[in-house]
Amino acid sequence: MKLSERLDAAHGRARTMTSDVVPPSTTTATAVAESVSVEPRPELNASVPTPGIAIESSAAAAALEAPTTPASLSAHPTAASTRPNGSEPRSLSERTGTVDSSRTTAPVAAAGSDALTKLKEHAATALFERIGTRLNDTSLSEEKLHHLVRGELNRVVEDSKVPLTAEQRKRLTSNVLDDVLGHGPLEGLLGDPTVTEIMVNGPDMVYVEQNGKLTRSDTRFSSEEHLRRIIERIVSRVGRRIDESSPLVDARLADGSRVNAVVPPLAFNGSSLTIRKFSKDPFKVDDLIGFGTLSPEMAELLHACVEARLNIIVSGGTGTGKTTLLNVLSSFIPEGERIVTIEDAVELQLQQDHVVRLESRPPNIEGKGEISIRDLVRNSLRMRPDRIVVGEVRGGETLDMLQAMNTGHDGSLSTVHSNSPRDAIARLETLVLMAGMELPLRAIREQIASAVDVIVQLTRLRDGTRRVTAVTEVQGMEGQTVTLQDAFLFDYSAGVDASGRFLGRPVATGIRPRFTDRFDELGITLSPQVFGAAGRAAR
Repeated sequence: MKLSERLDAAHGRARTMTSDVVPPSTTTATAVAESVSVEPRPELNASVPTPGIAIESSAAAAALEAPTTPASLSAHPTAASTRPNGSEPRSLSERTGTVDSSRTTAPVAAAGSDALTKLKEHAATALFERIGTRLNDTSLSEEKLHHLVRGELNRVVEDSKVPLTAEQRKRLTSNVLDDVLGHGPLEGLLGDPTVTEIMVNGPDMVYVEQNGKLTRSDTRFSSEEHLRRIIERIVSRVGRRIDESSPLVDARLADGSRVNAVVPPLAFNGSSLTIRKFSKDPFKVDDLIGFGTLSPEMAELLHACVEARLNIIVSGGTGTGKTTLLNVLSSFIPEGERIVTIEDAVELQLQQDHVVRLESRPPNIEGKGEISIRDLVRNSLRMRPDRIVVGEVRGGETLDMLQAMNTGHDGSLSTVHSNSPRDAIARLETLVLMAGMELPLRAIREQIASAVDVIVQLTRLRDGTRRVTAVTEVQGMEGQTVTLQDAFLFDYSAGVDASGRFLGRPVATGIRPRFTDRFDELGITLSPQVFGAAGRAAR
């Protein structure tokens, strides 16, 4: 057989094998598919981003506006006859004739978020470069500073040449202003009245307290540097500094909210920021009664104690509301008396007019210039005070405060950290010893028994509520012991409801304190129900 004949025979066998394997319907489907003309779809072509900055611009604009599914991704029916044997399409793109939106939405959203973050960071950086140290210029009022920053920011956005709508531009400007002049991502939490405390454990870990419970927030900082800028802005406004040489600081916000910040190297996992919010409208006694912190009878008794110029110590643990209660007690001080307040960071919000507010000062970068609480207490004695209010005693200033209470400055108020009235006495003894004076223990206890008239104990219960659990009279000394007598106690025997909230309330013990004799001398009267039969029955 010739070579050409052998090749023809081989080609014939190949054609026979192909016809046996490939079904006839495939050829038909292929012919049908080739006969269908596919017209270009303008809406799909329009949705394809152009290279370069236009990609970031469109993504940023999409991120500033809540993106929705575009019309070009809506379903378009496709003839079932285009598939072999009329079978169903195998994928979403084949069923709808479009791109699967579930595969494209997430990348587009992520790209938009990244582009928006880059745009915000670029605007903030350019703004810092333009105005520099003028952000900390004390000669500029808050209004002028906002006007300056807003004008420069508008020019920065214009120079970036990113196409934004008026609403997008407004939102971007607001976000950058929060970062440059405000508190960045914390602005929303600070404006939320239900949030009572903000705890930042790092750039990406923010917790909040709401209704006495801790929850993790979705709020994030873009970086550690971003968090540090916010901390430095807060502390610089009250004349404090924070850096590697002074890595922890107590400060305050404009509304008096307490701020504590710790930065590396002390904060190992990143800068830490804690903000205890105070209400812009200070709580009054009716508010505390409504919260269940006080009972009306207890509030009446404490009002009489302040008016009678008794020395009161508010005792409690961290976060129990000592400063809030101290504010309420100070509101009972009659008008016309000269009040001197002494604090580490000014937090009290006294409503009287004749108030002198003193604040301690930390040492400067050279370790000099410190003014302690003790220095301020000593100085206040030369300021002709009618009342001295010390935000908290935590050191040797306790001795000076007790001496002031014993030398004609009746009606003084202060707070101390302790878990019960008896512990408060022991705590005061320890703090007096920190003054460095080698006083015998009996002499210290006599000072305390003579100076302090009333201890008000605050407790944060398991359900997150803050309650006054005891109002205790300091009666004097018996041997080596300071004697105490409870006037009110919290009734734990009432139990809890289905949600775990305590049902009890403070009730009178039925024992009339000795200091009520002073009420009679001053003409201060109490309602009969304050120490009535209900209180004796509860005892």
